[in-house]
Amino acid sequence: MVLGAPPAQAQLAIRADTVHTMDGEPVVDGVVLVRDGAIEQVGPASDVTIPDDYRTLTAAVVTPGLIDTRSVVGLAGILNSRHDQDQLETSDPVQPELRALDAYNAREDLVGWLRILGVTTVHTGHGPGAPISGQTMVVKTAGETVAEALVDSTAMMAMTLGRSVERNFDSPGTRAKNVSVLREALVEAVAYRDRQQAAAEDDETEPPDRNLKLEALGHVLDGEVPALVHAHTVPDIMAALRLAEEFDFPLVLDGAAEAYLVLDEIAAAGVPVLIHPPMIRTSGDAENAAFDTAARLHEAGIPFAFQSGYESYVPKTRVVLFEAAIAIANGLPRDAALAALTTGAAEVLGLGDRIGSLAPGNDADLVLYDGDPFEYTTHVCGVVIDGVLVSEQCK
Repeated sequence: MVLGAPPAQAQLAIRADTVHTMDGEPVVDGVVLVRDGAIEQVGPASDVTIPDDYRTLTAAVVTPGLIDTRSVVGLAGILNSRHDQDQLETSDPVQPELRALDAYNAREDLVGWLRILGVTTVHTGHGPGAPISGQTMVVKTAGETVAEALVDSTAMMAMTLGRSVERNFDSPGTRAKNVSVLREALVEAVAYRDRQQAAAEDDETEPPDRNLKLEALGHVLDGEVPALVHAHTVPDIMAALRLAEEFDFPLVLDGAAEAYLVLDEIAAAGVPVLIHPPMIRTSGDAENAAFDTAARLHEAGIPFAFQSGYESYVPKTRVVLFEAAIAIANGLPRDAALAALTTGAAEVLGLGDRIGSLAPGNDADLVLYDGDPFEYTTHVCGVVIDGVLVSEQCK
């Protein structure tokens, strides 16, 4: 579902020493033309004529807008106080009916912080910590309201397997109980869907009373909405894979700190991974997290992307660009790191035909740098979202 309309776009020309289009080889001394919120043309400066009425911006390097594939920003706020913490509802361990759309604050300072550092799209919503915590959404980091920011109102269904659940609920308190709670909810959703179908096929059969929980899970069972399962340890990762096979739903692993121990199993299942931030604190279920997990996933041919995750302390979000740089320092090739921030991330979110590359016709989301994006001394000096220059400060 898409709501609202974007603000009026300018006509821009962005010229850079190097343009990483992610739609082919990098363009040296390149130009990107932006018109009506979309990429109009990309090529060498010698081949692209900049119209007189286009505003020209310059940079050392240009990339597509960065994509954060798992966050709670907009639901969790920068103040770390009760009034801006909507990412986890603890009144019930199973709440698939909760919509991120209904809680997202487009004006949250954390959203602005990510924007000026080059993150133009965020997959955000209800966080880990409940067996089923609610729905996630995809937004641009611009706009004054959720209607202006919205890209996809129901992206995935957030679930959790692991010890973090027992900190929030008396039950489930063990791994076996956690899995059984998920299985029970899915079995109920299957029965609810069967009753709905029977009523649709037979006028004499009474349809079931409407149940928002089971309706939401039905979209997962029908393959319309992937299950995003937060699972760090091998037992929890394997449980997630078993549930996906048992109920035949699309699965995306979230976190997966010990993924390097079960690479063959993940690859065989064809499941993408939204990898834990490389700089995650190694405690709790993530105690065996490693700096080189991204490199190992890449070597195994497993689709993955970077996420900022959730931090329980101020400022409560990481920046995926910095996390990718750490992964590069620990064996991940640079081109693979940039892909995991752009095209790869877009593909995992099902948005590869719209964001993630500077292909003509795609959304005009771009980041301008004064040097190599992965160097510590480099600054983001310009951000364009949907053809609008939303930041000109060097940060």
